[in-house]
Amino acid sequence: MSAVPVIDVNGLQKSYSEGLFGTKQFKALKGVTLRVERGEVFGLLGPNGAGKTTLIKVLLGIIRGTGGTAQLLGLPAGSRAARCRVGYLPENLMVPRHHTAVGALKFFGRLSRLDEATINRRSAELLELVGLKGREKELARKYSKGMRQRLGLAQALLHDPDLLILDEPTDGLDPLGRSQIRQILSHLREQGKTIFLNSHILQEVELICDRVAIMAKGQLRGAGRIQELISQFSQSMEARIRLEVNAPQASVEAALGNEFRAVVIPLADGSYCRAEVITPDQASIDRCIDRLRSHKLSIIRLDPHRPTLEQVFLSVVDDGVNAAT
Repeated sequence: MSAVPVIDVNGLQKSYSEGLFGTKQFKALKGVTLRVERGEVFGLLGPNGAGKTTLIKVLLGIIRGTGGTAQLLGLPAGSRAARCRVGYLPENLMVPRHHTAVGALKFFGRLSRLDEATINRRSAELLELVGLKGREKELARKYSKGMRQRLGLAQALLHDPDLLILDEPTDGLDPLGRSQIRQILSHLREQGKTIFLNSHILQEVELICDRVAIMAKGQLRGAGRIQELISQFSQSMEARIRLEVNAPQASVEAALGNEFRAVVIPLADGSYCRAEVITPDQASIDRCIDRLRSHKLSIIRLDPHRPTLEQVFLSVVDDGVNAAT
C-alpha cells in the first residue's frame, strides 16, 4: 500500500447554525478521524442522521468542514485536482429525461472534459461491464431503479478515477444484480482502485468490504476489519451457546434450573429440543454442560453463537445514541 492514504480525515468537524437567529449550533460531525488505504474496499455504516452524508459531501467538496482536515490522494478534499481523480455515484442519480444510456454517458463525459473518442470507447466498455449492453439506446427514464444504478456506476467510472465514492450502489438491485455489482467491485479492487461505499445492506458490506467504519451521532464509533470489530465489541455483548439435547423440553429446563437464562424449544415429536443459553464466560459454559451431563442428558450438538456484523452494528449504534443523550 502507498504511504499516503487515499482518504485521510483528521478531527473533522462540521456544524450548522439553527434557530430563528442562527444562535444554536448543530454538530453534524464531531471530530471524525479516518484513513482509507489504496486498493481497499471500505464500507461506511450508520443510521440516518449519523453524519455519513455530511462526511461524503466534505470529501467531495460540496461543503466545507468547520474544523479538522480532509485529504483525498494527498490533495485537499474539494480541490479541483482531487475531484478529477474521484468517481461518484449518488444514491439517486438524476439523468436528463431525454437521454439514452449512451447519451447520458456523453453528457457526463463532457462534464469531465473527456474527448469524444475516449467517451465513445469508455462508454462501450462500461455499458458491457455493468450489464447494459443491448439496452444502451433505450431512454434512461424508462429504466428500472436497478438499471439506473448500473448506469450510475458506469458514469462514475467513465473518467477512470483512482477513487470511487459510492452511495448505496446495490440499492434497487435483485440478488443477481447485487452479485454482479460485487463482482465488478472486486475486479476494480484487483485493478488497484480504491472504493469507499455507503450502504445500509450489512450483508453486502460483509461480502465485499475489506474494512468498515461505524458512525453514530456524528462520531466514529469503530473502524477496522469486520472480524476485528466483532471481536472488539462482542466483549460487551451477551455471549450465547446453542445446544441440541436428546431429551424432552421439561427435562432440559429442570436440569438447567434457575442458574441459567435459557430459551428451550421442543423439536420434532418433542423427544429432543434446542436450547439457547446466555453464557457470560467460559466457566458458565462449562457449568451448563456439566449440569446437563449430571442429569444424564445427551448433548447432540453444541455451537457457539458468534455475534454478527448486524448485532455489533446495532450494539455500537445504540451505545452511540445513549452516549449522546
